[in-house]
Amino acid sequence: MEKIEIMRSMLENNPENGLAWYLLGAEYVETGNESEALYAFSQALNYCGQEFKTQIYEQLARLTDKKEAISKESLNNGSHDKIPGNEKNTENRAVEKNTGNQGEYESILEDASEEYDDLEEDYESDNSDEGCESDDLNEDYDSDEDYESDDSGVNYGTGDDKIIRLSVVEGGKSREDSFAAAQKRSPVTFDNVGGYEDLKDVIRMKIIKPFSSQGLFSRYKKKSGGGILMFGPPGCGKTYIAKATAGECQAGFLAVHITDILDPYLGVSSQNVKDIFAKARTMRPCVLFFDEIDTIGFNRSKLASEHMRPIIDQLLTEIEGIDSDTRNMLIIGATNMPWDVDPAFKRPGRFDKVIFVPPPDKKARIAILELKMADRPQEKQIDYNSIAEKTELYSGADLENVVETATENVLSEILKTGVERPVSTKDLLKAVDSTRPSTIEWLKTIKNFVKYSNQTGIYNEVESYLSKRGRYL
Repeated sequence: MEKIEIMRSMLENNPENGLAWYLLGAEYVETGNESEALYAFSQALNYCGQEFKTQIYEQLARLTDKKEAISKESLNNGSHDKIPGNEKNTENRAVEKNTGNQGEYESILEDASEEYDDLEEDYESDNSDEGCESDDLNEDYDSDEDYESDDSGVNYGTGDDKIIRLSVVEGGKSREDSFAAAQKRSPVTFDNVGGYEDLKDVIRMKIIKPFSSQGLFSRYKKKSGGGILMFGPPGCGKTYIAKATAGECQAGFLAVHITDILDPYLGVSSQNVKDIFAKARTMRPCVLFFDEIDTIGFNRSKLASEHMRPIIDQLLTEIEGIDSDTRNMLIIGATNMPWDVDPAFKRPGRFDKVIFVPPPDKKARIAILELKMADRPQEKQIDYNSIAEKTELYSGADLENVVETATENVLSEILKTGVERPVSTKDLLKAVDSTRPSTIEWLKTIKNFVKYSNQTGIYNEVESYLSKRGRYL
């Protein structure tokens, strides 16, 4: 069984396995499938730990360098109609490994080999009783008499019933389609966000009022729009709060992900950034939201390759530059790792307002629990108040996990006893006892930055938050 299939099996079971995405991308690089490799590495950036981030950037840089080399060779030979990467000689598609990281990469593969073997054995055992024998399939498809190959390396059947017609499809949904869909999306507002009253007040004063009362603010030379950086633990609703902010401003909401920007060809990624801002300016007033801004605004002093620098420079220029215009445009960036965002983004004029999005407060936890328990069989009066008191520091994703765990336990009991019953307060409290908040590790990490890297005061809100909850850390 190929390693790519094993990786896919792992990701079907756990789509947020950053290591699996990273290794899948590496395998695609080895097979010459650059487009799939780019997508896999982009997903790995969203889910992997800090220790793999530098390696992923190096892989992306090498992938881009390979594309550039193929593109230049194609232009020099005058073969403009060739698609890079479709050459028959697969040796030309081999990507040279960085010798400095080769040992580390092999170590990662060795650590994951046992999991591969287990998955392979499970896969083969599950498919061993299939009605169709693999040998018969191989005989049908390996026959040299029925198939012949053209110069492009693609096999076509000689008979009318065996012709395989292929077409080239670029990407999935275009950026234009994404913008059109964003315009039609009905906005949410702060009424849809339970709790977070202190955070709402901060956003109203710093963002919404200047945006909605432009006459008053313009008299005081206070411009509307600009940049906001939201940071906090994963799963605490930064994206949803950004959508609600757009709804309060009565503006369109345009979400930008790293896959909308990165491209393996020289200069295209920077042009994508420019096109996104140009399109957003035609739709003002609007909120332009960059999810995981640290992946495209990574600290340039930590970059192992210079490939990402032009993208970061272009993004900085678009947010605030000589020819940039962000009036009636609110640019929001969200990140779980503000310490990895390039300092140039955090200076006044760009992301000049930095807002900490903490784990849900008690009122928000009650609202989330009620929402996740809706339409499930439950006892008449669940004591959400007592559950919320025991879930301090739980993120929204953690609370959803509590509900899912309690539901699974009830279903397991029903299957054993045959007696159906609703989910009770006791079930939820039992699920809380079997889980722990995922935000603790993040809070421990940022505690060090609060102590040693808070000269600019960017982490003052975090410091205030931690001072009241030190017993949990």
